[in-house]
Amino acid sequence: MSAATPPTERRVSARIGAISESATLAVDAKAKALKAAGRPVIGFGAGEPDFPTPDYIVDAAVEACKNPRNHRYTPAGGLPELKAAIAAKTLRDSGYEVDPAQILVTNGGKQAIYEAFAAMLDPGDEVIVPAPYWTTYPESIRLAGGVPVEVVADETTGYRVSVEQLEAARTERTKVVLFVSPSNPTGAVYDRAQTEAIGRWAAEHGLWVMTDEIYEHLVYGDAEFTSLPAIVPELRDKCVVVNGVAKTYAMTGWRVGWIIGPKDIVKAATNLQSHATSNVSNVAQAAALAAVSGDLSAVEKMREAFDRRRRTIVRMLGEIDGVVCPEPEGAFYAYPSVKGLLGKEIRGRRPQSLGRAGRADPGGGRGRGGPGRGVRHPRLPAALLRARRRRPGRGRLPDAEAAGRGPRLSGRLPTRCGAGPRSTGDPRRSRFCVRATTRTGNPVAARGQAYGKILGC
Repeated sequence: MSAATPPTERRVSARIGAISESATLAVDAKAKALKAAGRPVIGFGAGEPDFPTPDYIVDAAVEACKNPRNHRYTPAGGLPELKAAIAAKTLRDSGYEVDPAQILVTNGGKQAIYEAFAAMLDPGDEVIVPAPYWTTYPESIRLAGGVPVEVVADETTGYRVSVEQLEAARTERTKVVLFVSPSNPTGAVYDRAQTEAIGRWAAEHGLWVMTDEIYEHLVYGDAEFTSLPAIVPELRDKCVVVNGVAKTYAMTGWRVGWIIGPKDIVKAATNLQSHATSNVSNVAQAAALAAVSGDLSAVEKMREAFDRRRRTIVRMLGEIDGVVCPEPEGAFYAYPSVKGLLGKEIRGRRPQSLGRAGRADPGGGRGRGGPGRGVRHPRLPAALLRARRRRPGRGRLPDAEAAGRGPRLSGRLPTRCGAGPRSTGDPRRSRFCVRATTRTGNPVAARGQAYGKILGC
């Protein structure tokens, strides 16, 4: 409807109506629904560990349930003891010393990201967003009134953007630079020199930086996590860190994240949260307190498992002619380029996009930003590889042209999930479909970009 439409005739507001559904959660919900219906589904949608939350954390939550104090409202900004523990944990893990007054405990990382942008941005302010990126970043920026400006990296640079690219994207409207290392969805990790160079460039131009450190403990090989405000101290007055317990401690469902930043930004975000949600669940905060106060032995065991899966999935993907997959140095995703398969005959068809190799899901929401020019990249959570390999006959990824030798991209193009054959009854011949999500209304979409999630249907 146009702006001239009477308010009583408008239903959903333009501001909220412009937001796309989370593509990752949409695919994950579909996979779970199919699984509940008895379908043999392996979902590669949401990025989360397949481990249970460590027992000592769950035990702390059980005890918290019994404490009447936790049956009441608590400070909107977070339990004082949790904020103190987060400050201690940040110094331990990042070498960055902060005051508890610089911390806001939020309902997961998504709330932290939105509230941080809401506190920093005015309408029209631009945020430089390195791509590929997680789907929530641009939506949070738009909801806060900002304008995401994409800077694209591809597999030739290990999905890392350069200072030169960032400078080319900077305008007089630029206020914030988003920095994510390790990266979702690519697994890219910026080394210390690269991180410092970006931080000093931002400080030189008076820019703010929001850095997402949610995967800080999930790095592999020679890669090292580097906290931007720890190594560029002159940036601290204009740097906001978002983090949480979800990925490190296998606590995605507990919904505890946090913001660390200058006191005025944190105070503003706390005021917003006091009206939006009030305090995070006290029981979840007690669990998070146990997590960040404990040692990292359980975390290390999970990291070692992710490392094995990371190397396995990269090796498997490398055996497919036409697929290029840089070895991810962090997080728990593989992000292969399959442009070498486009236009190549696969079981009688010549796919021109990822969706055409499997099954397109047109209009399924905005996917991950990324390199254009027709390149296609599915994000594959290596964290889920163990569950996949348990299935009979599914211990490897086959060549894209192989027939009857394990799961493969289906050459059929059903119009919706559930249409057409999905399994022959032989687990070695179970088909995979690709749910592609296409970004619309931006320069990347104009170049024909699409991204997908793979799940067995």
